[in-house]
Amino acid sequence: MPNLAAMLREAKNLRAEMAKRNPPGSILWTFKRDPAELMARAGMLPDPWQAALLRSPSRRMQICCSRQSGKSQVGAALALRAALLEAPALILIISASERQAKEMFGDKIMRLYNLLDRPVAAIRETTLTVTLANGSRIICLPADQKTIVGYSNVRLIIIDEGSRVKDEVYLLVRPMLAVSKGRMVCLSTPYGKRGWFFEEWHKEDNEFLRTKITADQCPRFTSDFLEQERKTLGDRLYRQEYEGSFEEVIDAVFDQQDILAACDNSQQVLFGGGQ
Repeated sequence: MPNLAAMLREAKNLRAEMAKRNPPGSILWTFKRDPAELMARAGMLPDPWQAALLRSPSRRMQICCSRQSGKSQVGAALALRAALLEAPALILIISASERQAKEMFGDKIMRLYNLLDRPVAAIRETTLTVTLANGSRIICLPADQKTIVGYSNVRLIIIDEGSRVKDEVYLLVRPMLAVSKGRMVCLSTPYGKRGWFFEEWHKEDNEFLRTKITADQCPRFTSDFLEQERKTLGDRLYRQEYEGSFEEVIDAVFDQQDILAACDNSQQVLFGGGQ
C-alpha cells in the first residue's frame, strides 16, 4: 500500500517544481492562467470564439468555420499551448496537403512562436517540426497514411481543413490518443455532404463539442465584401464557404436526400407487368 506521507511529499515537491518553472508573473504563468493570452501577447487579439476555444477543457472539439475566419491561427495557438504548458507533449497537426502543412508550420506556428519571443527555447527545427527544450514536439504532416503511421502517446491532434482529409486518415489517427487520453480538435470549412467531418457533425451521439463560426462572426469581413462574394459565388457555394453549410456537392447529379430516399427499404418496389 502506498505510503501517504511519501505521496504528499512527492506532490508538494512537484508543485514546487512547477512553481519554479512557471513563477507568478512569468509569461508561461500568464498563458496557464489565460491561454487566450497566447494570441493577445503576439498582437493578435483573438475573436471571442478563438478565445473560448483556447480556454476550453473539452477533449474533443469540432469547429465548422467560415473561410478565412482564423481557424488555422487558433490551431497554431492550441498547439503552442500544449507544447509550452503540458510538456513533454507530442502534438500532431494534420493538414490536407504538404503545402498546407508547411504553411501551417511556418506561417502560423513558428510566426506565433517568434512573436512571443520563444518563451521556451527550441533545440531542433526542420521545415515541419520543432522540438523544444522542455521535451515537447510539434509536428505538421500532410494527410498521407505513409507519413502518419508510427506515432503514439500523442497529447494533441489537430486536423486542419478536416473536410478534405480522407476518412482512412481520420480513422488512423484516432487510436493515437488511446493511451495518452489526449485531445482532438478538428477545424474545417464544409466540403459537401460527404466524408467523416460531415458525418461526425450530424451524429446524434457525437462525442465532439461542436461549434459553428459564420462570416458574420468574423470582424475582419465587411458587409460589402460578403455581398459581392454572394453575387460571385452564388447562393449554394456562398453558404458553404461563409455560412458553414453542408451543401450538395457542386457537380452532383442527384441530391443527398433523393439518394437516401431511393435506398429506403421500407418502400415497396413495383415492377412492370405485376398482377
